[in-house]
Amino acid sequence: MNIQARLLLTLCIFLIPAAGLAKPEYDEKGIASAQAEEYKEQASDIASITSDRGIVTHPGRFTIEPSFSHAHSNATQVAVEGYTVIPALLIGLINISEIQRDIFVGAMSLKYGFTSKFEAALRVPYLSIQEDLRERQAFEGTPVDTLRESSGEGLGDVELSVRYQLNDGLKGWPYVIGSFRVKAPTGDSPYDVDQQVINDSQGNPIGIELEERPTGSGFWSFEPGVSFIYPSDPAVLYGNLSYVYTLKDEKGYENGNTVDPGDVIRFGFGMGFAFNQRTSFSLGYDHSVIRKTTYERDIDLFGANFDSIQIGSLAFGLSHRLTSSTTLSLTVNVGVTENAPSTEITLKLPISL
Repeated sequence: MNIQARLLLTLCIFLIPAAGLAKPEYDEKGIASAQAEEYKEQASDIASITSDRGIVTHPGRFTIEPSFSHAHSNATQVAVEGYTVIPALLIGLINISEIQRDIFVGAMSLKYGFTSKFEAALRVPYLSIQEDLRERQAFEGTPVDTLRESSGEGLGDVELSVRYQLNDGLKGWPYVIGSFRVKAPTGDSPYDVDQQVINDSQGNPIGIELEERPTGSGFWSFEPGVSFIYPSDPAVLYGNLSYVYTLKDEKGYENGNTVDPGDVIRFGFGMGFAFNQRTSFSLGYDHSVIRKTTYERDIDLFGANFDSIQIGSLAFGLSHRLTSSTTLSLTVNVGVTENAPSTEITLKLPISL
């Protein structure tokens, strides 16, 4: 675990003891009173700080949620061309490149509660991506660094989701919510943008790069899942589990004919606390296991890829209720695995009508 994650855990240890939720009152029939309903809504808000895990929206309530996020990634890649005489001695050339990527996402989400247990939501994102690559000429003995820049912006992949509350959370049971999300390939995929061949100093092709950054995946995906919220004074515990199934698609001979993106297993868990009736704090962890992509025609005979990629991040958030219908929340994610973004900051402003 890196130093940012350690500092975050230390901060949370000092903050947690100071927080709590008022315990709800129940009548003799075990039916929640007005105070319990308010407690239920507050628990839902806490669980939704770092992700959309809240209890289903009230019937007839329409919510508009503008959001903005910035993700920063920094990675170093090493390529070796040579041979070893002994394990400590390499004869050949080493190429080291450093990649910095910044992704800005502005999104508008619309949510509506049809019944007390069923809601639907639509999310439309707009992305702006900036990527810088600092490297030396591949496999050439040169001391000069070069800097290549690429960018892209446009509409991302639009998402439509439905959620259904499976129980009432009474008699000591957590609230259990089932969900189903569909993502449409509305953004520019890696197969839609122009490509160019990278050549070495002798003119030999050594790879392919994109002339601009894609804003979408290029595939339809479907994500069934389940989440739970368990109010337990003074904390609110929450968690989720989902599976992302991506449809394979024909992308042309030069891209391997039929491409089958790897499916994704996602899970997360955490806890939250209310400092008072308006301000809440949440701490959680999210993890994704991404299976490798396969091609009908093998386009990289010498490639060696891992069977899966692990992406894990530690998240904490603060939420403050500005008015009875408006809440402002700030979430910070810190990557704890190599493939996760180094940092990601998200600002959300849900407005209920």
